[in-house]
Amino acid sequence: MRARSHKKNRVNVVTLGCSKNMVDSEVLMGQLRANDFDVLHEDYERQHDIIIVNTCGFIDKAKAESIQTILEYADLKKKGHIDKLYVTGCLSERYKNDLEEEIAEVDGFFGTMELPSLLKRLGADYKHELLGERQLITPSHYAYLKISEGCNRTCSFCAIPLMRGKHVSKPMEVIVDEARKLVTSGVKEIMLIAQELTYYGLDIYRERKLATLLDTLADVEGLEWIRLHYAYPSKFPMDILPVIRNRSAICNYIDMPLQHISDHVLQRMKRQITKEEIIKLIQDIRNEVPGIAIRTTMLVGFPGETDADFNELCDFIQEQRFERVGVFTYSHEEGTSGYAYEDDVSEECKAERASALMDIQTKISQELNQIKIGNQYKVLVDRKEGNYYVARTEFDSPEVDNEVLIDAQKNYLRIGEFARVRITDAVEFDLYAEPVS
Repeated sequence: MRARSHKKNRVNVVTLGCSKNMVDSEVLMGQLRANDFDVLHEDYERQHDIIIVNTCGFIDKAKAESIQTILEYADLKKKGHIDKLYVTGCLSERYKNDLEEEIAEVDGFFGTMELPSLLKRLGADYKHELLGERQLITPSHYAYLKISEGCNRTCSFCAIPLMRGKHVSKPMEVIVDEARKLVTSGVKEIMLIAQELTYYGLDIYRERKLATLLDTLADVEGLEWIRLHYAYPSKFPMDILPVIRNRSAICNYIDMPLQHISDHVLQRMKRQITKEEIIKLIQDIRNEVPGIAIRTTMLVGFPGETDADFNELCDFIQEQRFERVGVFTYSHEEGTSGYAYEDDVSEECKAERASALMDIQTKISQELNQIKIGNQYKVLVDRKEGNYYVARTEFDSPEVDNEVLIDAQKNYLRIGEFARVRITDAVEFDLYAEPVS
């Protein structure tokens, strides 16, 4: 038996997956703290009585990482280093029965919407009055704000509806109140997230209300940057574009996963949009909001994707010159309609196509960054790393986009504050800058 010199009810929350999972962990941690638990996030140095793993179950690699993490903590429990191990999140939602049979060391599996049940198992009360209050995992000057849960789309490659259910919009007044609380705590930038941002409001207001939400959030005093993530291209709400253009608090940035451009692949993916419509949408967005940064993601290796389909995608990336592009390889997910297709693109071919597409985007990013040399930008300073302050422009989201590096040996900047800088040099995915007065 191990000696117990540490505090009871000490919880370590481990988060895997996307920013939506991160928000779920923040809400969980806020509830635990309100119940007098000593709770930390991904703390690997202190002893803990309880581990909660918030899992991802989106694609094969994410599932493998989640399972490996659970097994590592299950082994620690076997050896007596922790008392309790709980699992929540998407993987637990999707494979609960299988996991219960395979990993007996876990004391409880909970789905994505079972926070009250998890708290009850821990001996904690679910405090409704904490609505919107979280213990931030992110740096204190920015936060993710979830405006809805679930998704009504039927994309044939996507398992999210299996894990998160149908789209449910959060009432606008709740979102705005949460934004105000975040600003009061020191947050200056908010990233709006959802499984499908542009669907917001259809379920509770019977019409798309993202434009109204943006306009209202832009009025929140002290909120300097609002950023949009995960906008679906089909039936895109064009009324948000004048709001982005006219409200200074809303970043000239939109994250809009397009997934592909070949009509053959788009149809098999059930994306509800054509190549012609996508090209027109991009043109309209750029015309309405000059200088906007468009981030997109592409999925290669979908069943039936031919060399011709892939070459069409490469040509499209070359022509559109997106500011930011992420590339993923297809994962054959049971329960999706795409699972009925033969997974006929080899893993080697998928990897080669992803690499080739990123090579194209790397060159484009280098060229676009070179154009910025000599220009001045407002940046938000995220952290100090080695000899550099690491900052971002309004065209860059944390973790996934370009960073602006400022010599910390020659300059003094406050982390979490805005600064004005001039770009002095540029590489593929980083800018170098110096402060200007």
